[in-house]
Amino acid sequence: MDGKLIPQNYEEWRHCITVSCGLSLTPAYIADRIAALNDTNDYSTQRFVQLYGQQHLTQVIRWFEQARHAD
Repeated sequence: MDGKLIPQNYEEWRHCITVSCGLSLTPAYIADRIAALNDTNDYSTQRFVQLYGQQHLTQVIRWFEQARHAD
């Protein structure tokens, strides 16, 4: 990611999740994250919006949707 803290595209985001964070993008994990990120009452989602903005939240949801249909 060349020192960038916030991924700018799907490839950077996927690398961040799977390599930097060491998480597996399993169907269950993806479904859980999509549900949580779409829940405006979820504290973590509210905090995400405060830190990164609604536009980035929308993009991250899109990347999870893309990951759901990848491979």
